[in-house]
Parts: sequence; C-alpha cells; structure tokens
Amino acid sequence: MEEIDLLVKGWYVVTMNATRDIIRDGAVAVRGNEIVAVGKAADLEERFRAARTVGGDRFVVTPGLVNTHIHITGEPLTRGYVPDDTPFEENVFMWLCPLYAVHTAEEERLSGQLAAVEMLKSGTTTFLEAGTIRFLDEVVDGLDEVGIRGRVGRWVWDLPPEPDVYKQDTDQAIAFLQHQLEDFGSVADGRLGAWSTLVGHTTCSDPLWRAARELATEHGTGMSFHMSPAKLDPEGFVAEFGQRPMIHLAELGVLGPDVAITHCVQIDDQELAVMAETGVHVAHCPTTALKVSYGITQVGKMPEMVMAGINVGIGTDGNNASNYSDLMRATYLVAGLFKDARQDPQMFPAERAFEMATLGGAETMQMGDEIGSLEVGKKADLVLHDTERPEWRPLLNVMNQLVWSADGRGVHTVVCDGRVLVEDGAMTTVDEAALYAAAQRAGEAITTRSGLPDKSKFPIY
Repeated sequence: MEEIDLLVKGWYVVTMNATRDIIRDGAVAVRGNEIVAVGKAADLEERFRAARTVGGDRFVVTPGLVNTHIHITGEPLTRGYVPDDTPFEENVFMWLCPLYAVHTAEEERLSGQLAAVEMLKSGTTTFLEAGTIRFLDEVVDGLDEVGIRGRVGRWVWDLPPEPDVYKQDTDQAIAFLQHQLEDFGSVADGRLGAWSTLVGHTTCSDPLWRAARELATEHGTGMSFHMSPAKLDPEGFVAEFGQRPMIHLAELGVLGPDVAITHCVQIDDQELAVMAETGVHVAHCPTTALKVSYGITQVGKMPEMVMAGINVGIGTDGNNASNYSDLMRATYLVAGLFKDARQDPQMFPAERAFEMATLGGAETMQMGDEIGSLEVGKKADLVLHDTERPEWRPLLNVMNQLVWSADGRGVHTVVCDGRVLVEDGAMTTVDEAALYAAAQRAGEAITTRSGLPDKSKFPIY
C-alpha cells in the first residue's frame, strides 16, 4: 500500500473535473499539499495507507471556493458601520476612505486575519485582495499564520488628493508596486503572493496604468483593478479622454488575459467586445451591486460576457458593501439575479454558478492548473459540507443543494494546501475567541478615531 498523509471521504465528491464527475461514496487522497488520487472510497482505501482520515458518509466534498475580489483590510473591522442607504460616491469617498485611513499596522494585520478566518470557515480557500492594504508586511505575516491561499496588494493610486495618509504621486505609486512584487511576489511556499494591483476607477494616471501593466508582465503575475460599478467611471473617462474606460485602457495596452477587473456593471457593447477580444477576467460582486444600487439587474451584461467567452468569477467585496465574506451566499445570488432580470430560468443554472465560484475563480487568478477542481496533481484545497443539517436534507440533487439551499454555515472541515485549517467548524491555526474579542475592540476604536457619526436608525439604550 502507498503511504499518504490524508484521506478525505465523502457521501458525494464533487470533482469539478473536465466531465464534472460527482462520485458517490468517494474519496480524495492527499500527499503533502497535492492530490494524488480521486475515486471510490473503497478503491482508495485498498490502495493507500493514510496517516489520517477525515470525513465520512455524511459529507459532501467540494473543491475550495475562490473569492476573486475581497477587501481584507479597511472593512472587516468596520463591518456594517457605513449606512446601507448611501449612494456610490458617498459610500466610497465620505465613508470608506476615511475609515481605511485610520487603521494602524496592527489593526490591518488583525483585519486580514479576521477576513481569512471568515472565508475559510465558509469554504473559501483562495482569494484575490482588492488592494486596500497599507501595511503589507504585517498583513502577509498574519495571513501566513492563518494558512489561507491568496494574492495581495496595497492601495495604489496617484490622482486623488485625499485622504492624506494615502496620497501618492506617480513615482511613489510605481515604487509601491515594485516593492510588493519584488518582496512578496511569492511567499509561504507560493501560497501567498503579490499582484500588480491598482485601485482603478478614475484614480490612476496613464503613466501609472502603463507602469502597472509593465510590472505585471515583468514579474509574470496578474493585474487587477476596479472599474465601472456605477456611472462615475464611464462619465469620467469620456469627459477626460472622449472614450469609455475599456476602450481607453485597451489603447494603452493595459488589457490582457492576466487582468482581473472588478464590477464591470456600467459597460456598453463595444467595451464588452474589447474585453472578450483581450481575454480579461471579470470579478462579479452581486451583493455589492444590489446593496450599493449599481443597476446590475437593469444594465448588467454578465450573461453576455459569458456568452462572449469572458471568464467571470465571483467576489464578495468589502464588509460595508456586502457585509459578508461567505462566497456560497454570493454564488446563490449569481444563480438568481439574471434569472429574474431577464425573466429566463436558463440564466446561470446552479452548475454554472458553482463553476464560476471554483474553476472561474481559479482561471481569474492565473491558477487554473493548480486549484478549482479535485484532480490528480492539483493543490489539496478541499471543503467538507455537513449534510446532517436541515437545509441539506433530503439530499436529492447535490448541485442544487450546494447553490440554492446551503451556505457557509454548513462547512465542517476545510483543507488548504494539504493542511486541515477548519475542523468541526472551528479554526485549527488561530484562537478564535481572542481574535473576535480583539476585532470588537479594534472596530470600536477605529470608528471612534475616524470621527464619522454612528448612523444607526433605531435608538440603543
């Protein structure tokens, strides 16, 4: 018998392989941080001797989910403080930027850990950071302690004059990008790394756009930024350049198959064609689009993107925009939004939505050959969903159950890079009680220092 480190068993194993096989009474064999076999549990138990076995016949085993856009600093410690009735411009510039600006290095480390714990406990093993980090060294250290897989980058822009703590000229912004790519291009044995990350929107000069593009190419990494959630971006680009954002960025040579663009709600057909031609990826954040009223159900073109061959992943965004980091909840919305918007039940069936949360996210992150499915040679990122819960029974259609019935609260065990990070619903790498207590103290301190008012509408005695 072959020696392995871990055998993961399940009632059903959702492989997400090329033929989308679901194996009843299945198992996944893990050696080190890689998958070495996937098949029937009985067959694998005859072939392998495992140092440890987890799971069993009450679990559905899936690949780890991939969150393609999340703010792990700035918002986890201020979750829900921003009123939910603020328009986009007020939300970002009057609330979020001031809250981001008063975080200390210790608070950003804590914030990153809190976000990572929430993701892991709800089934996400890999994430792409949105670029709100100022203290990268401390945040990466905290993420390494938790054990999650991710790609990070600090808040980089060169046009906005405030808040003062983030003010950067073009040379400083480029230097920040160079620093993070050189010092954090690949750390924690490749589990963590940096991207060429810009804030995007209308905050970057053309020289900065070009430099970020060149640095991504030079370092062989991805590039990401926000664009066109609301009308502010297309209107700003047209006023400045006489062109809509995607057209202008394409002419600058920014767009390409290593680029992940977040939101992309307010785009027109010409922009969509350019996006398809250049091979960019889109991070679709459905909860934010609803909560901040982007108009996604009226003008969003996510179905057309998919039909045009654009890869679309799913993100949860920030904790004042969607307020949660449970990608299963966001996947549920992806499956439902355009069914109603187009009055067409064929839009984003459960299987397609789950592909976006796994394989689509892996492609967005330039990691399609490493994560996103349970196949031999891929990284051992697995999630065990506990079916001994009311929302899981009776279990008659696994994919419908995963997308329409379940959410992250049913996650029992999570393996990332071959390590069991969540067991019986609890973290194995950090003291959760201490983390949550520290987060409460920090959140209260940050909101007080910001000087922003408490806009709670109900009186608290």
